[in-house]
Amino acid sequence: MSNPQSDEVFAGSIPRLYEAYLVPLIFEQYAKGLAQRLASRKLARVLEVAAGTGVVTRHLASLLPDDVSIVATDLNQPMLDLASEVGTSRPVEWRQADAMQLPFADESFDAVVCQFGVMFFPDKAKAFSEARRVLKAGGVLLFSVWDRIEENEFADTVAAALEPLFPDDPLRFMARTPHGYYDVATIQTDLRNGGFVTAPRVDTIAARSIAESARIPALAYCQGTPLRNEIEARNRSLLGQATNVAESAIAKRFGHGQVDGKIQAHIIMAERRE
Repeated sequence: MSNPQSDEVFAGSIPRLYEAYLVPLIFEQYAKGLAQRLASRKLARVLEVAAGTGVVTRHLASLLPDDVSIVATDLNQPMLDLASEVGTSRPVEWRQADAMQLPFADESFDAVVCQFGVMFFPDKAKAFSEARRVLKAGGVLLFSVWDRIEENEFADTVAAALEPLFPDDPLRFMARTPHGYYDVATIQTDLRNGGFVTAPRVDTIAARSIAESARIPALAYCQGTPLRNEIEARNRSLLGQATNVAESAIAKRFGHGQVDGKIQAHIIMAERRE
């Protein structure tokens, strides 16, 4: 009953729950660092793909000089609508776009940035090829992907806790998609197939995911990601129960009150040399 196509759907109440819970839980820690990697480069125009609700966009707008234009895109219009509503410190252009078919001219950006979105692209090499196409010579593609699920403790705990709920049709979203594109050799191959001939720089960075209670990561993962789509596709009435099961498992592993779990990601920078 698993439907990988539903992995790409961030609609309904997901965007607001994603912004309220998941962004501070796991995305904020990496967003500023990603933007900082571009701050020292000479840039005129930056493209962000899979911008989600705009956590990286906000840091780009704050850290990059005001004369650097920023175009932030996402496949899911509801995510962009919320990103625009939350806003940025200076104007950016919000635009719905498919990363595998970018509506921009060749060699029109100095950098393409994507935080934790590549895993959702059905054809990674094609998306990399599109990024390379819109980059100027000397431009960079900068993106992040989560490491294997075992290195991301809240996600791993939630995934394991929900298995008994659906024994005949297990929920595979977390391991399949957010944590399914961690192999560096595969990423390097896809980059080469996308036209990036120079070996990328890869940094593996661990951080801590901290929440005031176990309820927060349970809500974040079960209701603020497409894991919710998987749960509701099996039995819509079990969403609340699944969230409670996840909360109990997190509390059992990390304690009651404030919880603190490891997260880990790969940060990859590939340059278009010609």
